[in-house]
Amino acid sequence: MTPPIQQPKFALKDKVDFVVVGSGAAGGILAKELSSNGFKVVVLEQGPFLTEKDFGHDEYLNFAHGPLVNHGQKQSFRQTEQEVAKPALAALYGKMVGGGSVHFTANCWRFHEIDFIEASKKGVPAGTGMADWPITYADLEPYYTKVDWEVGISGQVGTNPFEPYHSKPYPVPPMPVKSSGVLFERGAKKLGYHPFPAPLAVLSQPHNNRNACMHCGFCEFFGCEMGAKSSTLASTIPVALKTGRCEIRPFSTVTRVETDEHGRATGVAYYDQNKAEHFQSARAVVLAANGAETPRLLLLSATKKFPNGLANSSGMVGKYLMFNSASFLGGLFEHPLNDYKTVAVTRVIHDFYEMDPKHGIYGGGGMDARFDLTPIAFAQAGLPMDAPKWGSAYKAALRQYYANTMYILTHGTSLPLATNNISLDPTLKDDHGLPAMRVTYKDHADDLNLQHFLNDRAMEVLDAAGAQRKWTYPIGEQNFAVHLLGTCRMGNDPKTSVINADHRAHDVPNLFLCDGSSFVTSGRGQPTMTIMALAFRAADRMTALAKRGEI
Repeated sequence: MTPPIQQPKFALKDKVDFVVVGSGAAGGILAKELSSNGFKVVVLEQGPFLTEKDFGHDEYLNFAHGPLVNHGQKQSFRQTEQEVAKPALAALYGKMVGGGSVHFTANCWRFHEIDFIEASKKGVPAGTGMADWPITYADLEPYYTKVDWEVGISGQVGTNPFEPYHSKPYPVPPMPVKSSGVLFERGAKKLGYHPFPAPLAVLSQPHNNRNACMHCGFCEFFGCEMGAKSSTLASTIPVALKTGRCEIRPFSTVTRVETDEHGRATGVAYYDQNKAEHFQSARAVVLAANGAETPRLLLLSATKKFPNGLANSSGMVGKYLMFNSASFLGGLFEHPLNDYKTVAVTRVIHDFYEMDPKHGIYGGGGMDARFDLTPIAFAQAGLPMDAPKWGSAYKAALRQYYANTMYILTHGTSLPLATNNISLDPTLKDDHGLPAMRVTYKDHADDLNLQHFLNDRAMEVLDAAGAQRKWTYPIGEQNFAVHLLGTCRMGNDPKTSVINADHRAHDVPNLFLCDGSSFVTSGRGQPTMTIMALAFRAADRMTALAKRGEI
């Protein structure tokens, strides 16, 4: 758990330029950009600092003990604000240096133009908080390209007829297609759809002095021992450490942002691994703790000057939580596919990315062909719902289905509702005696309708691909998520948003937020690429403000 590169050690009393809370998809990029631009940066991460030699394929360790995620964290969940929340882990996220970028599936698509302007183009559904972003796809495109080349995305421009403008090609070709991709492409084309190679944060060829994928099949929920998965741990954090101006402190759990009598942030309070409390002074504070922990930190940082939570004069902190809607279905084929090998996904379709509300569904989505279940996970959850659960028949089903199955995941929008939110539980406490995170979430009827629609289309693809048998898993209200979006949305109006287009808090001039909480809309699933692009852009804005003396 020792950082692979020697890093500076800043004294707690030293006022660094930026303290960044979180080291995941956003924090790891902010660390690299800000330190490369000449600033002194301290990154506080609540999990360990693991390296490639620490990763392996121990399924039981990963799933039963969750060493890479917030396993065992105290949270509560309820569907509506009228209910009393019950203890439950509802928000899952990465808890290590590199965050969720270390163990995510690695789908890495860009948002499309519609995601930024949907409210003005399609209208605002009654009862929702749909709004346009204060930036457009064109504003973010150069930063998407930086993610492609500096973080490392494999793919092929021009294969998706619905894709937005790309100013450069991907740096390396797409991953080789696997059996599920071939079958998915065959079925989709029969139906007139347009499958394309999945853009992935996995290197198909060596790039930026990093290794290419070895096709082990352990991507989702596992770290990459080859360094081929383009996490911030593998790509940007080593660059940050080499500057000599960035220190990453693992096992550092931030509990509040401190402010002075003028309402400016002075630094953050945090606990170390031994539960000793410290304070890190900084000229500016950046929260990149994810879409659930960032609003929680703001609410925990309430003072007399900010009685409803820091940066919350709008009352929007924690509001408009979005999970992304999804459905999952499988198909059994005559011949072995051996789809458990290599990356999870190699083919995607976006034919339903932009739906017409006149047809009864607002938003849109896509689907991908995949196999992302390791052996133990498959034995627990990979068979059809009516399959045997025990004994010789169960064993026979495992033998038949494991090599011959492929899955389709559909992924779509979630409408922003003020009633879906992150708040502080009034009774449940965390391990430090602070109010635990309370998640309130109930899917909008439109989101459920969208998933039924996409699920039906996916079943048709399996039919067209020649599945001998197909099945789906129940579509219902979500009570658990790994996509945590929208809880501190950006906007031009301080009355309806938490941060401006520069990721700067409207209420606190030297406080910045950059992670999934910044999102105004949910996109159509797979938000990591956009989180990373926003981080590159936010670093440019912070650098310009700091160099002009405006922070």
